[in-house]
Amino acid sequence: MRWREATTPAPADPGLADLTPDRRLRRLELTVTRRLDGLLHGQYRGLLPGPGSEPAGSREYRPGEDEVRRMDWAVTARTTVPHVREVDADRELTTWLLVDASPSMEYGTAELDKRELAVAAVAAVGFLTAGLGNRLGAQVLGPDGLRRHPARSGRTHLLGLLRTLLAAPRAGGYDEADVPPAGPDLADALDAVHRVATRRGLVVVVSDFLDGLPDDPAQEPPWERALRRLAVRHQVLAVEITDPRELELPDVGLITLVDPETGRRREVWTGDERLRERYAAAAAAQREQVRQAVRRSGATHLPLRTDRDWGADIVRHVRAQRRLAAAPAGANRGGAA
Repeated sequence: MRWREATTPAPADPGLADLTPDRRLRRLELTVTRRLDGLLHGQYRGLLPGPGSEPAGSREYRPGEDEVRRMDWAVTARTTVPHVREVDADRELTTWLLVDASPSMEYGTAELDKRELAVAAVAAVGFLTAGLGNRLGAQVLGPDGLRRHPARSGRTHLLGLLRTLLAAPRAGGYDEADVPPAGPDLADALDAVHRVATRRGLVVVVSDFLDGLPDDPAQEPPWERALRRLAVRHQVLAVEITDPRELELPDVGLITLVDPETGRRREVWTGDERLRERYAAAAAAQREQVRQAVRRSGATHLPLRTDRDWGADIVRHVRAQRRLAAAPAGANRGGAA
């Protein structure tokens, strides 16, 4: 369930949501280019080390970090020490975005709501992966189904995609008696990306990852298998979007919670301290469930919150990934245990 408050307080100061799409687009571009300027140098650097096909030698195998399928058996036989093949990144990167625009993303209690933050993440990915010959495509999962934007290169294509996402109509939630027929879910959307992403590259999934999340943490989410299938062939980045009100309830008396995708309503007395503690514990367990599922799938996890500096979070993530990619062969061997 994705329970939300029936009424969301408006932000005190005008934010992105209060601007026209074109003004929001200009502000997003300025924010991304200013905050990430030091990371935009170099034509072929992206959010993750790119997969490649050109041989670049061998190095010793690192348990827990390297895939067995990359073993260099010839070098291993000569040296009697396990080695893996290293490759140079392909010089042209194709990035596919899967953007969750379902009703559960139309929520926020900070300057940005979850969908606005998802668009900001898309803008950052687009500018970071921009380069000569690089292409960007997108699948947008909305209330009316899955919409595909073919992979193309160039700034005009990126700005057009961002403008489409910013101007997309919102569902606004449903009444319990008037729920639309179930459309494709996150697992279906991931399968669709797998079908169109025929060339090895980067796949970025932007969602709250609450779709079909089972109550039993021991069960895997329905989208985990599809995410793992993508990670076998591509570098996958899972951008998890959350709002602080989803993690804990404030003490504001009686409120009505609404599931934005089914219209179900429930009244809750937030003055009950034990209830608030149970809610926070359940929310934390849910986020840990998502984190573990992303980790098991082999994707890289980037959590973003609507009440945090998303630019700083992305900068820290990119720098950490680049330090990891540039680390000497044996630098991380001690941390693999």
